[in-house]
Amino acid sequence: MEGYFVYMLFCRDGSYYVGITNDVERRVWEHNEGFDEDSYTFSRRPVVLVYSTAFDYVGDAIDWEKKLKRWSRRKKAALIRGDWKMIGKFARGSHKHERSSNR
Repeated sequence: MEGYFVYMLFCRDGSYYVGITNDVERRVWEHNEGFDEDSYTFSRRPVVLVYSTAFDYVGDAIDWEKKLKRWSRRKKAALIRGDWKMIGKFARGSHKHERSSNR
């Protein structure tokens, strides 16, 4: 399949890894095989693909990857669940208010 993909992996240590590729299946396999000892995922294997989305243009994929990398863990988890309402709340910072009122 042609195109570019932004993907997110769930790592063994509970962290998320966001990357870009032109072949998601191959790339996840490479992460799990540990081809690059210096990569973030090397010591966090096995990894599981939890999200991917396709783009026609590499520039659009790079922009989305950069945006996702800046997102909080909670916001990434909401994206994986497809919970756009919570993504919107986290984007506005309302979760800070919700958290402090529950103490």
